[in-house]
Amino acid sequence: MASSSAQSHASLVEFGQQHVTKGLGRIVDAVMIKGEGSYVTLGDGRTMLDFTCGIGVTNLGHCHPKISKAAADQCMNIVHAQCSIGFHEPYLQLIQRLLPMMPHASLDSFFFWNSGSEAVEGAIKMARIMTGRQNIISMQGAYHGRTFGAMAVTKSKTIYSEGVHPLMPGVFALPFPFWHQLGVPADTPSSKLSEMCLSQLDLLFSQVTNPKDTAAIIIEPVLGEGGYVPAPPEFLQGLRAACDKHGILLIIDEVQSGFGRTGKNYSIEYSGVRPDILITAKGLANGFPLSALISRKELTDKLKPGSMGGTYAGNAVSCAAAVAAAEVMQEEKILDNVNARSKELFAALHALRAVPALAPAILDVRGQGLMVAVEFASPAGTGTHDVFRREGVLERLASRVAKRCVEKGMLILTTSVYEVIRFIPPLNISQADMAKGCAIFKEALDEVVREG
Repeated sequence: MASSSAQSHASLVEFGQQHVTKGLGRIVDAVMIKGEGSYVTLGDGRTMLDFTCGIGVTNLGHCHPKISKAAADQCMNIVHAQCSIGFHEPYLQLIQRLLPMMPHASLDSFFFWNSGSEAVEGAIKMARIMTGRQNIISMQGAYHGRTFGAMAVTKSKTIYSEGVHPLMPGVFALPFPFWHQLGVPADTPSSKLSEMCLSQLDLLFSQVTNPKDTAAIIIEPVLGEGGYVPAPPEFLQGLRAACDKHGILLIIDEVQSGFGRTGKNYSIEYSGVRPDILITAKGLANGFPLSALISRKELTDKLKPGSMGGTYAGNAVSCAAAVAAAEVMQEEKILDNVNARSKELFAALHALRAVPALAPAILDVRGQGLMVAVEFASPAGTGTHDVFRREGVLERLASRVAKRCVEKGMLILTTSVYEVIRFIPPLNISQADMAKGCAIFKEALDEVVREG
């Protein structure tokens, strides 16, 4: 294959279409050749405002100078210092940076891996070893990954496990307090939603998995692929109480919501709930592959040496990038920016609901920090029993609006089985770029609704 500089963009795209597995989907058939801050440059000459951050990964902007330099410098020191051979400095430095960011002081034992899915696999394994129990409870609408164990606790879309059953046994689903999944009005109080789901947990313990057989409950404090739905604090507190009562471990999956995305270091802080195991990844190293499994030493001391590991686990270059990312979070006051830009984004989206021509199409605006979603109405819904089907609105509104945004120069993603567009801009996005992104979204929605 010739070098990219010797090939046209069109021929590169054609080559990719021919040789990259069909199992990967894309929102643009283009080659991304450069990223800088809130923008990505494509090989066809387009410069795109990036409201995807590589699905919540480049949270401090593409190629942040300090983070990229830290990784480059580490490449000239040591690249692969395998974790089962000895310590390496960036690994230990990263623990030092993360300890003050933890949502609870008890979280003091760290294992670094490569991806969110791997971390979920590790959390399930750890929970079973630590408790001597088998069963895992996960949430309806949850996404935890595509590897075998993670796929079993994923309940957001069937595409991830279609044709792969039987999946890992011992996994049971609990309703998540999301009004659409429960078939109740969007303005139902969160306390009522929580009560409904905690009642189902009691039934689950009575009918399906006895607490003494249950190792862990795993939950995203903000559903990701399930539609960007924050869990009410009272629901998370109820799960914590149930876990404490029955000796069950509470696994908090903050792969997408963690490391500043929701306006706090970790979303679980909004509830005050203590995780037994915390999972974080994605934005942790701002684009370099890294995840973390964090628990408390009294639990991890139950693990036998050699039971955890991995060839590339806690790679030195990724850890060095993550150390720099943690420092940038403090130095640039990233959480302050997240909360300021979040108010602007929510204000812009709520304003659309006041536009008579657009209001019937919008069912909900929700999220935390800069993890935000708009759910559109649908004439078909998820099927004939979806009580929120709305006659007269457009079909496939989310995908059509997202496509129009791309045509207007902004990358943005849909999510969930519902008609949802998710906003994942950089955490350090400027006020001007936030306004630009909101304007593009409004124009796209206006045009699609007007065209019918």
